[in-house]
Amino acid sequence: MIRRTALHACAALLRRDLRLAIRRRSELANPLLFFAVVITLFPLGVGPDPARLSGIAAGTLWVTALLAVLLSLDSVFRADFDDGTLEQWLISPHPLPLLVLTRVLAHWLTTGLPLVLLAPLLGVFLKLDPHASLTLFWSLLLGTPVLSLVGAIAVALIVGLRRGGMLLALLVLPLYVPVLIFGAGAVDAAASGLQPTGQLLLLGALLVLSVTLAPLAGAAALKIATE
Repeated sequence: MIRRTALHACAALLRRDLRLAIRRRSELANPLLFFAVVITLFPLGVGPDPARLSGIAAGTLWVTALLAVLLSLDSVFRADFDDGTLEQWLISPHPLPLLVLTRVLAHWLTTGLPLVLLAPLLGVFLKLDPHASLTLFWSLLLGTPVLSLVGAIAVALIVGLRRGGMLLALLVLPLYVPVLIFGAGAVDAAASGLQPTGQLLLLGALLVLSVTLAPLAGAAALKIATE
């Protein structure tokens, strides 16, 4: 019964977060617009040479996607901290790590998933071939949830700070490096005609590890931040 109640609470939280995200369309569109604008500007700055564009495509797409996720991280727990909802989470009978995981899932559905769907289309501007574009899709599908999960830990730590944007970047970016290396490496391998299976498996392992540990670390960080 307790587990069923907790699942119902998480489902209600997820529906609420998705409804709020739909109502705040401008906040929802900001990371996507940033991603699209940066990618479309690169051919103008670098030049139209297909070989040069395809050579930088993997790193450019992944770094831009990473920064787009970073732009939206600060809002994960901010509103709940300001209105006192986080304190209600702490005293509720539901497992706090499960609530954190639900919030991260909502963030990924509204930020990470649109980036995953948009990236292969924007890869056309950087002359990615179809095989590399498919690999880009799978690498982002595995990697962007890791970005949201790891980012949520840092956001939970600094949620009480009013201007923690720079600190958030300093905390999160070093932790994002393995995801960036394996994600961009998979796309590079596919573009070079090699098999990206190894990099994708490593991204999958990072995802499993993040899903297992990040909600626990995020819950502990929220308790520390609200004390």
